[in-house]
Amino acid sequence: MNERSEPTTDTGEPPAQGARMDSATETFVAHRNLLFTVAYEMLGSAADAEDVLQETWLRWMRIDLGQVRDQRAYLVRITTRRSLDRLRTMRRRKETYVGPWLPEPLLTAPDVAEDVELAESVSMALMLVLETLSPTERAVFVLREVFDVGYEEIAAAVGKSPATVRQIAHRARRHVDARRPREAVSPGEARTALEAFQRALDTRNLQGLLDVLAPEVVLISDGGGIKQAVPRPIIGADKVARLIVDGLGKAGVALTGEATVVNGNPALLLRVDGEIDGVIAVRVEDARITGLYYVRNPWKLTRIGSETSLTLK
Repeated sequence: MNERSEPTTDTGEPPAQGARMDSATETFVAHRNLLFTVAYEMLGSAADAEDVLQETWLRWMRIDLGQVRDQRAYLVRITTRRSLDRLRTMRRRKETYVGPWLPEPLLTAPDVAEDVELAESVSMALMLVLETLSPTERAVFVLREVFDVGYEEIAAAVGKSPATVRQIAHRARRHVDARRPREAVSPGEARTALEAFQRALDTRNLQGLLDVLAPEVVLISDGGGIKQAVPRPIIGADKVARLIVDGLGKAGVALTGEATVVNGNPALLLRVDGEIDGVIAVRVEDARITGLYYVRNPWKLTRIGSETSLTLK
């Protein structure tokens, strides 16, 4: 080895640089689940959240860690900025999306369901409410209300002043509170309602469906133009129940439901003739189902085969 050449590690990098990369990698991996959760709650898409994490990683590897006081906060800031860019792009994509758009369902571990705050924040019902916010409002709401990030740090992430962020947070909170479920129900209550729905579904029992569906229930289905789905939300217990019973009768297929946990909440994995057809998530209030969210788009069903780790920390 030439006297002037710098000693290298097995990877061919100078020891100091290799150590820096090891440290950066270790930090990123330690916070990866948190960063994914932040990106997913902002985007509603696991595929796009993974892309954001890749962009965050590439940016993180160029950072001088010696200049970073709070590495977790800095990573969240990068993820937020990348998510905001992606969210604006996604909004243009959704304008040409065929039929209603629903968030991508995630098969989640039991610990997600046990964390009430986390389970509510990633529930299909709340994720749909977040869709009605502007990109900046959504980022501010998610960081403040879900992850309890300080106003100063949020301001740095979204490029606004702390005073402006406070105003945005107040406006977003008021908007979400007016549309979110009136009260959170326990997993047991949700499972009971879902079990009643499944029994009625299995037996094509119209009255059984009417008994478990709230009068104002809303059915939204997402086929993405690939699978058949209702082109617009169906509102009302009678309309929803008859659509389900009549639809199954006309289709003449063997439909089976399997209890699962999606986005931290009880859900049904539906199979037609043994093949996965989709996932139904529900919104339950006062022991009755007020929202049915049926994801059939196969591109959105890639994360129901293995558990996704989510965290608020």
